[in-house]
Amino acid sequence: MSLEHPAERHGDGRIGRFGKLAELASNFTSSALFSGLCVLLVAAFVTVQVAGLSMEWQHLAGDAMGAVSLLLLALLKNAERRAEHAIQRKLDAIAAALLESQRGEPGRAARELEKAIGLADQA
Repeated sequence: MSLEHPAERHGDGRIGRFGKLAELASNFTSSALFSGLCVLLVAAFVTVQVAGLSMEWQHLAGDAMGAVSLLLLALLKNAERRAEHAIQRKLDAIAAALLESQRGEPGRAARELEKAIGLADQA
């Protein structure tokens, strides 16, 4: 188990299996389908509570809500860390390009800045 930042485990820009899975899960949880499933889950929870079903059903509904909440929290934290790392990369690239420009020697940092902000992708 590694305690380093997930984005820094692959310094060459590759995304590992966990990164790909987290990206797919993040895309799914931001979809309309997942929102509909959450509404159904909440409706089921309310129905179980209002109908006064047995404690087993109430525990099952509560456990399902807790599990979904925990998974969403983990996905949110993962997305936050990836976004944080991307912003830091861009800030570092901007600072390096500004230093190069100030010294009058544009080169490697300017190329890294273009790569960080995705100018090559837009061309």
